[in-house]
Amino acid sequence: MTYTQDQIKDLLQKVIDPNTYNNLINDKAIKNITIKDSQIEIKVLLGYPAKSQLIEIKDLIVSVLKKALPLVQLSVEINFKITSHAVQKGIPLISGVKNIIAVASGKGGVGKSTTAVNLALALSAEGARVGILDADIYGPSQPQMLGIHTKPESKDGKSMEPVMAHDIQAMSIGFLVDTETPMVWRGPMVTSTLEQLLKETRWDNLDYLVVDLPPGTGDIQLTLSQKVPVTGAIIVTTPQDIALLDARRGLKMFEKVNIPIIGIVENMATHTCSKCGHEEHIFGSGGAEKMCKDYGVPLLGSLPLDIKIREQTDNGNPTVVAEPESSAAKTYKKIARITAIKVAQLAQDYSNKFPNIVIQKT
Repeated sequence: MTYTQDQIKDLLQKVIDPNTYNNLINDKAIKNITIKDSQIEIKVLLGYPAKSQLIEIKDLIVSVLKKALPLVQLSVEINFKITSHAVQKGIPLISGVKNIIAVASGKGGVGKSTTAVNLALALSAEGARVGILDADIYGPSQPQMLGIHTKPESKDGKSMEPVMAHDIQAMSIGFLVDTETPMVWRGPMVTSTLEQLLKETRWDNLDYLVVDLPPGTGDIQLTLSQKVPVTGAIIVTTPQDIALLDARRGLKMFEKVNIPIIGIVENMATHTCSKCGHEEHIFGSGGAEKMCKDYGVPLLGSLPLDIKIREQTDNGNPTVVAEPESSAAKTYKKIARITAIKVAQLAQDYSNKFPNIVIQKT
């Protein structure tokens, strides 16, 4: 018996991607269907890194097709490919970087840097090429969190090589100055340093560059929105009312400069007593969820106030690599997958596909 591509496509519409909650046809993930007698070959290309999900999705496809077509010989190949997506108009992409994800917060102390480093590590764990830029010039924390104690090298005397840690590329002002040296600089010098760190680092073919921003809505954030090609932003907050007020300001700032909001991460949502096991919402509850509804953005995930998360980042071994199977690590990985899917759903960047047009007088 022979089958047509339309018949196979109809069956594949029943296969729901457990991450996008959409069928593979609507996701445009089916790249090729080859039919030869009773042999069917299907090639799937996902738009987000999904190393831990490939077997599950393949099993779903095989299950649906085998149930309807038990006699066929089936070959399913699944891969993923991350492409560049559109950024602010008039800002060229950074060499070696496909997508820049800004991680921001309205105020300090909400776990933004911890979220940024675990997000970067989780994207890497799913198979993406990832870098992290510590944009907090006054208070860099990524060298400590990544356990990096070396200075970056320069092969040409003009640019810097990113420092590798846990299979991700990293750059921070903290690599270049002593840990106890205060950066007593005015705004223009700070923003100039940020641009140098970003553009004079030889990023090596990154799918995602996670930018760990300082808290607030000041010079660094303005420079980022005006001169840096940002694909999207993540807002980190706690359920505390005062933190949510500042998070709302941060969200509105990105909206004003036309940077898409990927979603909100709620940190320190609950605390479980290590002695009695009692769970308590010590900073309040429901605030981030309400904020998401008010602004029409997704809640990417909620994380607990956990001493292990703090200890692991302080020791240069963040949760995603220290305890990859822990509940917190799984939450970070879920946040990473949702983030990557949200980025994949944004408009693609086609600027490098068009030739430059030069008009000359003859």
